[in-house]
Amino acid sequence: AYVKSGQEMAEIAAEIAHASGGQDERGGQRLLEDTWHLAQYCALDSGRDLGLGEVFVPELDVLLGREIPDPVAEAATLLRHRCAAAIPDRYSKDERSQAEHRLDAELRTITSLGFSGYFLTVAEVVDMVRDRGIRVAARGSGAGSLVTHLLGISGVDPVRHGLLMERFLSPLRRVLPDIDIDVESARRLEVYDLIRDRFGDDRVASVSMMETYRVRHAVRDVGAALGMDVGEVDAFAKAFPHIRARQARSALSDLPELRNSHIGQLANDGQLDHFLDLVEGLDGLPRDIAMHPCGVVLSDATLLDRTPVESSAAGYHMSHFDKHDVEHMGLLKLDVLGVRMQSAIAHAIAEAENNTGESIELDDRQLDDPKTFELIRSTKTLGCFQIESPGQRELLGKFAPDRFSDLIIDISLFRPGPVKSDMVTPFLMARQGWCAPEYPHSDLESILHETYGVVVFHEQVLRIIATMTGCSLAEADECRRSMGSPDGQDDVRAWFYPTAINHGYDVPTVERVWEILRAFASFGFCKAHAAAFALPTYQSAWLKAHYPAAFYCGILTHDPGMYPKRLLLDDARVHGIRVLGINVNISGDAYQVEGADAQAIRVPLTEVAGISEREVQRLIDRRPFSSLSDAIGRAELSRPVAENLVVTGAFDALHPSPVTRRDLLLQVADIDRHTRSTGIDTQLSFDLLGSTAEYVPITGLPEMKASDRVRSEMSVLGLDVSAHVVDFYKDLLSEMRATAACDLLKQRSGSDVWVAGVKVAIQSPPVRSGRRVIFVTLDDSTGPIDAAFFDDVQENYASTLFNSWLLIIRGRLRRSGPRGVSMRATGCWDLGDVRRLWKDEGMDAVRSLLTHDPASEQAQDVQTGPRKVLVHASGFQQSPYADITPAGVSVNRPPGKFWHSSPGISG
Repeated sequence: AYVKSGQEMAEIAAEIAHASGGQDERGGQRLLEDTWHLAQYCALDSGRDLGLGEVFVPELDVLLGREIPDPVAEAATLLRHRCAAAIPDRYSKDERSQAEHRLDAELRTITSLGFSGYFLTVAEVVDMVRDRGIRVAARGSGAGSLVTHLLGISGVDPVRHGLLMERFLSPLRRVLPDIDIDVESARRLEVYDLIRDRFGDDRVASVSMMETYRVRHAVRDVGAALGMDVGEVDAFAKAFPHIRARQARSALSDLPELRNSHIGQLANDGQLDHFLDLVEGLDGLPRDIAMHPCGVVLSDATLLDRTPVESSAAGYHMSHFDKHDVEHMGLLKLDVLGVRMQSAIAHAIAEAENNTGESIELDDRQLDDPKTFELIRSTKTLGCFQIESPGQRELLGKFAPDRFSDLIIDISLFRPGPVKSDMVTPFLMARQGWCAPEYPHSDLESILHETYGVVVFHEQVLRIIATMTGCSLAEADECRRSMGSPDGQDDVRAWFYPTAINHGYDVPTVERVWEILRAFASFGFCKAHAAAFALPTYQSAWLKAHYPAAFYCGILTHDPGMYPKRLLLDDARVHGIRVLGINVNISGDAYQVEGADAQAIRVPLTEVAGISEREVQRLIDRRPFSSLSDAIGRAELSRPVAENLVVTGAFDALHPSPVTRRDLLLQVADIDRHTRSTGIDTQLSFDLLGSTAEYVPITGLPEMKASDRVRSEMSVLGLDVSAHVVDFYKDLLSEMRATAACDLLKQRSGSDVWVAGVKVAIQSPPVRSGRRVIFVTLDDSTGPIDAAFFDDVQENYASTLFNSWLLIIRGRLRRSGPRGVSMRATGCWDLGDVRRLWKDEGMDAVRSLLTHDPASEQAQDVQTGPRKVLVHASGFQQSPYADITPAGVSVNRPPGKFWHSSPGISG
């Protein structure tokens, strides 16, 4: 095959023209000319046809509801008027001059880029959502703009907190900025409907995303293609963490819990070679197109001319373009994130207002409440946004924040950039007065003063570059963006060194600053983003400090954090909140505050396993009930749901002692048997039985023991309401002198301890060493216990760590800061196994087991965990298995899943 010459094509054209019956000698030439014109007509012009390089937002006519002759000028005028009108409400007379000067600068940039309509559109969406009574807040670098603050989009004041517009919107790039808004997760689709109804289907679409093959999907699809047993293939897939398909073999050889498993042995023997070849061959290939969980596209009426759309599974128009494509297309991409904490806050406020009769204007409160910061410094922040993880609680104990700006710093410190740069330690040393702050140069002291000489924010990077080179902040942000790749770093370095030296800085200073920037720039955190995060962080802590019962109702109903509900219930008890079990005549469809002192919370009907929304609604609508049979009949409960309600104590108030739960279970069986035998519906059956259905025969069966009740609660509710699981092991823990969570602060740094509890969280975040470290959190009824398993321990204990839910952990304590405590684990055992050993062989056998160190018996060449690392452009090293935890089928399975896990855990 080859490309024919012009002469050859002319001859072919003449031959085609002649064969078609044409007698004109110029027929072939006309055919070529017509073909050329058709090709020109079909050629796609990226500017004319797709609008690349332009910006498309809903017309101002749509926003204002009237025809606008000059929409560009009108949008600029309207934006200025709205922002200027808001300044007197937000700033004192002394502050207004600075705010007005900042506003003028921002509006010049926005107007020059033609983005006035963009800001007005986003403000319209936020106002519309807020008017509907839905909580909404901005996140991301958009919080750095005074315009977004004055429009009510962001609740963070960029002037007071030193945030930069240039990090959000640069005059050097005519690309629509990205404003993300957080809304209540429970009402996210309601927000979608509001946007669609307001702007119309011809201007609104959701962003799509292409799902590609990762290891679990690849395993399942390869297994299906080979006709393998579905159950076996599913178990095989779940044995892997959520990693790339091409990493399947590496995971089987690197991770001890997989390497030592049956699957690992098969792979090592070569029995899975063909299967794994197929799995790894699918890596990264497209699998399906799906609706993006938060991306919404807004445009003018030409949207459907420039993007193909299809209906998503939820019935929304979905563009075939992904989030990057729509930005290149100049479309307004608004990320509407459904955030559970916003739903939790809304629910907590509603409960507090219902119980106090007071109106709580949380968004209008000052951010300086002493009681809130006292709670934060105590590290008792379970359930609080962004500051409940083990690492964050340890950092809070060392940091001891006492103002809102400290929260911004805390959230930013807990990021890979500062960790890689080893900036956390010098910050804390200077913060606590153990050493004086060190500044790379005196010119940078004003920039780094609030963080004690440590570079924490992107905004500081911009100001450092601008100070040392004389460039604008916008140009400095371009440098920061370029430093995300090795080539970009080389280019910036080649410019930064001579420019900084020409501005009077010596080579050692330039080199020192460059190393800080290089390590930090691509992995740092935007201060505006941190400030936007800090606002709901403070608000959630304020609610926990002032309205604890309402706060727990919010987080238990909407489950926003990283810990399971049973730990939050236990935390509520620790804070003096009474937990009331299910009552069929009182419990609702959400957690609610009860008690004259508003210090009790009631478990809702929705926590019962197997109960449907309709059954819950019928129970609420048709109560009060006089008996078990009355509830079954009028609420039309299925037998499994009725039995689950019985064993959780939902009918205890209607049928007090001497009637037992076992008696009630027998009546449920009798009712079901009678209904089936007569062939009539439940309600009619009760009508025929009359008062005899109300009577519960006392059989003499003993009441369920405390352990049976807790077992039933955990099986049906996933919660231990009446007692804590660890309570049944306290005799063993007392004899072996295990340390309770509440007593860890009393122990000396460096002491060896044993702790025990229910596993409530397990994760493997990236750490500075690039090695895989597994962090686990236990709950022992007195508080959380956090322990770190380094890779030298994982070889012998990973299987127990991942496959057991009740654990004893041996470790060494480290104390730092006022309330900072961490534990380096040296072993772990299944608590149930240890208890059986204690019952069978006594405490000496237990001590022998718990003090044994299998690592001392291993050969020196035994592999003790993965050594592969991923090296980022900044030099940051990360384990390829960071941010995940392995899977595998648990041998000691709990009656339900009670712990949070980072991506990849079983199920």
